[in-house]
Formats: sequence, structure tokens, C-alpha cells
Amino acid sequence: MNPRTRHVLLLWMLVCSGGTTEAIEPISTSIAVGMAAALTGFLASYQNIFYYFHECCRPEWISFNRTGLEADLESKLFGQHIASRIILKAVTGFMSNENPKKPLVLSLHGWTGTGKNFVSQMIADNVYKEGMDSSFVHIFTSELHFPHLSHFDTYKSQLQQWIKGNVSNCARSMFIFDEMDKMHPGLIDSIKPYLDYYDRLDGVSYRKAIFIFLSNAGAEGITQTALDFWIAGRAREELELKDLETVLSLSVFNNKQSGLWHTNLIEKNLVDFFVPFLPLEDRHVIQCVMAEMKAKGLQPEQKVAAQVARDVVYFPKSERVFSVKGCKTIASKLDYYT
Repeated sequence: MNPRTRHVLLLWMLVCSGGTTEAIEPISTSIAVGMAAALTGFLASYQNIFYYFHECCRPEWISFNRTGLEADLESKLFGQHIASRIILKAVTGFMSNENPKKPLVLSLHGWTGTGKNFVSQMIADNVYKEGMDSSFVHIFTSELHFPHLSHFDTYKSQLQQWIKGNVSNCARSMFIFDEMDKMHPGLIDSIKPYLDYYDRLDGVSYRKAIFIFLSNAGAEGITQTALDFWIAGRAREELELKDLETVLSLSVFNNKQSGLWHTNLIEKNLVDFFVPFLPLEDRHVIQCVMAEMKAKGLQPEQKVAAQVARDVVYFPKSERVFSVKGCKTIASKLDYYT
């Protein structure tokens, strides 16, 4: 055991013994004073030792790993060439800027099972040492946190207080809003000031925070565009953001079920990127199965993966082009075949 480790263990025992004094033999005042002096000197030498045991808003716990994010997007996210490119550039640019002019606001759109939640996890894993378990990552789900329309005003107030309190605690906080399409229209407008180009609001700067919105809204337009490309015989990889951006932003803005319906966030251009997630094809589902087998500690088998993929429901029904649920049910289906 090296000296530093011994010192850490000594400190840990001294600190933790505070609640069990009745089990410790009495000691003389002189010894107690000596121990206190020694402990004070030790704490002066190792003033940051607390940060090794408890997550803090410091570089030891919050440090962007660009290489890790790029590798995750390339090896774990399938069929999303547009989303991967946008996410990597957006997060890299934002985290590399020590003085951003506004928070990073990403709005992820597409059918269920296409990777929106997965990408949010990847971002958290490569920004926070604790990943999604970090105390600086906050997830809101509409049906859980904002279930009753009659409490709308209360929700707005609580949401504002929650964001202000957490950003005050750590500027590099992340807020993920899931099921935006089920959220009361206008609720997100209540936090619009925190997403704007303000230096400070009531003494708090929100410029280093990240806000991620997840929604199925706009999925119809994304899917139709992808299907049009397929019908025309064009490669999926030819699809670019410009082919989807206009139809996506308009459908979200004009859809009462989007959570961003007629919101000031769109009118004021506070959403940095609308990120489309394309519907997944059979080949992508097979990749998902292979990855899931590997994650479960199994030897990936192409034959098994193809069999699982065949049993997934596709649309249009006659052509079987896109998976209805993406890769969402792959884990449970795989259990049946292995």
C-alpha cells in the first residue's frame, strides 16, 4: 500500500469514526489535541481529497471525451449518418468553448427505437464521469413529472426553480426532456429565458448548460422523405439535413402535440439543431441484434441476428422497408432466440 493510500484510509477512518464514539476507548486531552493537529495538517496537504470520493462540479468529474463520443456514435448508433454528424459537431463545438454565448439546445426527432434516448446517454457518458447516473444530469418525462393539465402553472414554476437551482449548483448541467410530444404546449416556453443569449439572469449564467428535447413529433415527415428516397432508388446515405430540416421544423412548430407548438424557442431560433432520426431498415436491425448479443456476453451470430430481424414488424407492409419500432424490442426478442 503506497503512502498516499494509507493517508486516505487514515482520513477516511478518522472522519467515519465520528458517529461511533461510544465504541472508541477514551483518550487523553493531549492525545486528542495532537490527533486534531495532525489531522488539520493532513487536510491542509490534501485539501482536495473529498473530490475523489464525492462527485463535484469539477474537471475530475466533468470532462468531455470527443474521441469516446465519436467511437460510440460510429460503433453503437446504426443507420443515423445525419444525426451522428450533427451530434458530434454540435457537442464538440460547444464543450470546446469556454465562453459559449448560450446553452446548447438540441431537439431530437424520430420514431421510437431509432436512437434518440441512446444518443442522449452517449453524450452524458462522454461528458460526465458518472454518465447518466451523474447528479448533474436531469431527466424529465412528461407523463411522470407533468401528468395533470390542471397543474400547468405549478409545473412551470417548479420547472423554473429546478433548472435555476441545479445550474446554480453546476454550470455544466444537462437537462433531458423525454416525450416532448406528450408535454403540455407552452410548458417549455417557461424556461425560454434560460435558453436565450443572456449573460446572467438573477446572478446565474446558463450558458454552459445542455438542453436535449426528445420527441416523436415530425417523425411522419422524416419517414416520408426517407421512403421517397427509397422509392426513387436513391441511397439512404444521400439524405442530408437540408432535405429534412424545413419539413421537420415546420411540422414541430405547427403540431399541437409536439411540445414545441408555436413556442418562442423556435420563433427566436433558440433551438440550435433539429436532429432527424431516420427509420431503420432490416440491415440496421441486424446490427442492433449483433450489438445486443455482444452486450449480453454472447458470441454474435449473423444467422440468429437475421432470424430476429425477420420477426420484426415492418412498413409499408408489402415492401417491408422500415422497422415499425426500430430496435426498441430487440433485447426482449433476443431472449427468445438464445
